[in-house]
Amino acid sequence: MPAPAESVLIVENDESLAQIIALTLNAAGFETQTAHNGIDGYASFSRHPTDWVVTDIEMPQLDGIRMMACIRTVNPSVRAVYLSGAVEEYRVTLEREIAEFAAAVLYKPFSRSSLVRQLTRAASGGSPSNPKKVRTHESKEA
Repeated sequence: MPAPAESVLIVENDESLAQIIALTLNAAGFETQTAHNGIDGYASFSRHPTDWVVTDIEMPQLDGIRMMACIRTVNPSVRAVYLSGAVEEYRVTLEREIAEFAAAVLYKPFSRSSLVRQLTRAASGGSPSNPKKVRTHESKEA
């Protein structure tokens, strides 16, 4: 019997981008659900916990970093991929996320393949490909 699909909560205030990410991850074999701000993301995770959270950082009401802190009170081992065009503003916090939780960080715009690679590498027993320092990942394919 095949292993169950890894599940991913996508939290992105740009609804079109959230749908593109969901379609991309569904095509790669992941089960997905979406939310469009940090409060809805936390509520969604509380109702239906997932293996992964792929989240924008800058969102209204509750940003992705604070949302993940709330989610980790429910499940400290949930894996996260942070998405943002403003990663430099959050460098110290993101480096701590990488060190403590093996989080991954992708600069916007990012390629669909780099996102899938982050999740499939870790899902197959590897770890996300992040150095100890925050850096950009590949190109601008949406």
